[in-house]
Amino acid sequence: MSTRTSNLLSIRPIISSAKVYDSMSSEESFQNKTLRPVIKMQHDLFIAVFRNYSKKHKNVFFELSLEKQLDYIENAIHKDMKFRNSIKGMIIGQFTVEEYALYIENSSALNKRMMNIVKERLINSIQVLALPPIKKAV
Repeated sequence: MSTRTSNLLSIRPIISSAKVYDSMSSEESFQNKTLRPVIKMQHDLFIAVFRNYSKKHKNVFFELSLEKQLDYIENAIHKDMKFRNSIKGMIIGQFTVEEYALYIENSSALNKRMMNIVKERLINSIQVLALPPIKKAV
């Protein structure tokens, strides 16, 4: 195992509920073995990136009702291609070369899974996201 591979795998959190069975599809297996741990590891970064995204888009997110905030997250993840590709890059950059080879075999289906997991994590962190950004003293 290369140094990069062993280093990447060693820093990932273990998710005991993310089981892998022989009867699972290859996409579901990849989701549980790779996507969930990588996305969990990157969670704080995704929070910071989303808050920055909201700030760059006139801070309107922070003034929306809860229902509209949920829609805002959904639209950012599924419709803003620049934001979506940025999130994908943060995840794919944490893959080993072997995982990347598996990913490119079915990237379309895995991208859907990836974005849905990130969306759910952001929605589950709505209270943190909804706090207005802290203004820095100059």
